[in-house]
Amino acid sequence: MPNMIVALAWAFQLGLQAAPSGDRMYGRVLTADGERLEGYLRWDRNETHWADVLDGEKTIPVEYDREAERLDPELRRRRELERRIDLPGLRITWDEDDGDPRMVAAGVRFGHLRSIEVLDERRALLVFLSGEEVELRGMSSDLGRTFRGLVVDDRERGEVELRWRDLDRVELMAPPTGAPAPSAERLHGTARTLAGVELTGYVAWDMDETLSTDVLEGREGRSDREIELGSVAALRPEGARATRVTLRSGEELVLTGTNDVNEENRGLEVSDPALGRVIVPWGALESLVFVPAPAAGTGGSAGQGSRSAFDGGRALSGTVETSLGQTLTGRIRWDNDEESSWELLDGRSDGVDYDVELSRVRSIERTGASSARVELLDGRSLHLEDSNDVDERNQGIFVQVEGRGTVLVPWSELERLTLAP
Repeated sequence: MPNMIVALAWAFQLGLQAAPSGDRMYGRVLTADGERLEGYLRWDRNETHWADVLDGEKTIPVEYDREAERLDPELRRRRELERRIDLPGLRITWDEDDGDPRMVAAGVRFGHLRSIEVLDERRALLVFLSGEEVELRGMSSDLGRTFRGLVVDDRERGEVELRWRDLDRVELMAPPTGAPAPSAERLHGTARTLAGVELTGYVAWDMDETLSTDVLEGREGRSDREIELGSVAALRPEGARATRVTLRSGEELVLTGTNDVNEENRGLEVSDPALGRVIVPWGALESLVFVPAPAAGTGGSAGQGSRSAFDGGRALSGTVETSLGQTLTGRIRWDNDEESSWELLDGRSDGVDYDVELSRVRSIERTGASSARVELLDGRSLHLEDSNDVDERNQGIFVQVEGRGTVLVPWSELERLTLAP
């Protein structure tokens, strides 16, 4: 293992000399005070790459829920019972047309976006490269009052940090010709889980440290240590309280005492351009080895991470095969909320959480009441469970068939969905 780490360290050092800058997120920022800034962006501390995910909540149109009631007799019966009180000689019923709209978690990779406009202290309007507009509400620190800040590496002023209330609009774009290289590289590596799963992509250690200049903090014996992650070749948790750190020089040390290196660590995020996002909890991580990212156009998942690799999304369409022998082709609405290729399919496998972008999916096959097999375009296969996207909580697959209108396929009757390219 040490010899392999040293070899990888040399490869990493050589790779840094040619590491691509097109993978870093870049944009022009208009502040609430009318100031303009431009440069590489760091969003909410841990999003710095086009493949990173912006999280929030979106509103589901009321007509989708009404359509579900119309097409699903059992759902309609349950809803009617929820809106009914029976008393001796009297039945009281009511409608809920004026109720609050249903909100669901949603995420989109920054590469699909043209701009982000602040609407108020909780909401933002996202404009996609395709022209689609979607309003997201904050559900984490990515949007709204809990936002942890936007750092703009401005070409003239250097790093400028802005809060949510400072922002008016962020226009995302590829770095212009002649733009200086970013001052730090995006961390890239291969994670191995205790279950033997290997994941390669852009990484965020402790869900925060994403750049080569970010610092790993801990104690070595009685000494406090701060180590730039750009000088690290590998990290390996050792029990609940420590991490073994292998430097690119070949030196090894064991750090303890902070949430960077013990069980308080929030986990490892892997942004894989050919898949989506994967979150590995601390307790499931065996090791992380840093490796250089392939340059744009050279192949590999990271090579698909430049701005040009994202199209802004499109309406989902495909063919559904049912257990009753039906074949239905048309526009798709999965779980009555995912209807665009930029949206994410959630699930868990071997203790790891996956958010799979639907544009990267070839097919979804139901393998039981509480699981599904997801085939990716690059040939990988994932067995996902423990999410309403892939278990009996799924609200059904809605297929808009030309000449027939919308057909509902309940989760229990789904055999397979094959998405159109």
